[in-house]
Amino acid sequence: MSTLPKTDEPVEELRSAMVEALRADGTIRTDRVAAALLAVPRHIFAPEVPLTEAYEPVRALVTKRDEHGLVVSSVSAAQIQALMLEQADVRPGMRVEEIGSGGFNAALLAELVGPEGEVTTVDIDPFVTDRASRFLDEAGYSRVKVVLADASEPVAGAPFDRILVTVGAWDLPPAWTVGLAEGGTITVPLRMRGLTRSISFHRDGGRLVSVSAEVCGFVKMQGTGAHDEHLVLPRGTKEVGLRFDELDRPDTSRLAGVLETPRVERWTQVTVGNQEPFDSLYLWLAGALPGFGLISVDRTLDTGTVAPANRMACPLVVDGDSLAYLALRKIGDDPAVFEFGAHGFGPDGDRLADLIAEQVGVWTRRHRTGAGPVFTAYPAGTPDDQLPDGPVIDKRHVRLTITWP
Repeated sequence: MSTLPKTDEPVEELRSAMVEALRADGTIRTDRVAAALLAVPRHIFAPEVPLTEAYEPVRALVTKRDEHGLVVSSVSAAQIQALMLEQADVRPGMRVEEIGSGGFNAALLAELVGPEGEVTTVDIDPFVTDRASRFLDEAGYSRVKVVLADASEPVAGAPFDRILVTVGAWDLPPAWTVGLAEGGTITVPLRMRGLTRSISFHRDGGRLVSVSAEVCGFVKMQGTGAHDEHLVLPRGTKEVGLRFDELDRPDTSRLAGVLETPRVERWTQVTVGNQEPFDSLYLWLAGALPGFGLISVDRTLDTGTVAPANRMACPLVVDGDSLAYLALRKIGDDPAVFEFGAHGFGPDGDRLADLIAEQVGVWTRRHRTGAGPVFTAYPAGTPDDQLPDGPVIDKRHVRLTITWP
């Protein structure tokens, strides 16, 4: 437990308010996760920000940017950390590895495993590990082992009962599976065709099988596990970007001028409320559509040519000299009700728009109200006849299958 002297009342109040907010929105479900968040002084791990910001439940606390101003390290939002801790189900006496150090989450893990457990936190950046060590000592968690290493490689102390990856990962290196005790779990923000889900995988022999998945976002992994998306600018400017995340991606060499063609619209009569989540639709389209990617629009440069359902990242399909993407429009007198549809561009844009509209209908009938898919990671090279039916995403180290009930 923490040996830090009790802080002043305003900080205690801020910490309690943060926990209560996370209980109220359903992120915190167990008393042990709540107790850990109440015990650890979050502000010590981000001294650069005001106290009120340190305890805002959904605020990530940036600790380092690269030369371009992009975030490369942060103390994740307490909401995301609590969500992953609930997924991981960390118990007293466990041996836990954290991949991606900020200090605060390692302290939470130390609270959860107790004095009989062990926590090892690993990061590739000496700035991050030095900082984590310093603040863990200050907060009273010197027993956490801080390791400077590329966590894609084996780490001393394995096997672990739990592995928590707190950076965005594109792949699942063999060292993670090998470093996990049989029956243990790894909880990882995994990118699949550009979509990130925090997935808790159970080790089953040489494969990993998901037991839960939640929407999330994280700073991308560095080192040998780094993987950049392929960006295409069909207008030659940053107004519209097309992003493709996998090794096998569509040919985009013929898309010049595609957005100067007339826009085709298809509408589905499938509606959604503005507070209703539909993240499973994105996953369904990612598996069902060949040539899948994501389209985004820079608001500062937007000419209105494209109007995707989500301007930050929206499902897209590309085939040759044509493309289409998911769209939404308000319908009727209720300003909070929208209809799903698709916009297409190029000579074959109408067919691609029809394809998206058709798959929206399939998702509505089969999966909109049901359980989400099961993700299973098999070693790379596993033959097709040993995989279940459904989409397969090939990465460097695993073949990831998506199986819908």
